[in-house]
Amino acid sequence: MASEQTARSRCLNCGFEAPSGGSQWDRIDVPRLGEMTRCPECGSTNVMSGR
Repeated sequence: MASEQTARSRCLNCGFEAPSGGSQWDRIDVPRLGEMTRCPECGSTNVMSGR
């Protein structure tokens, strides 16, 4: 039986890590770009999404 791994995202600024798309992440609307993920720890939008 294969184990299912949850994709994780990581803030490249401070290293905060949590499941991708999870409620731990902040979301902001940016004109012309749409919705972006923002780190709840440092406020950075420099987030790498895992698969």
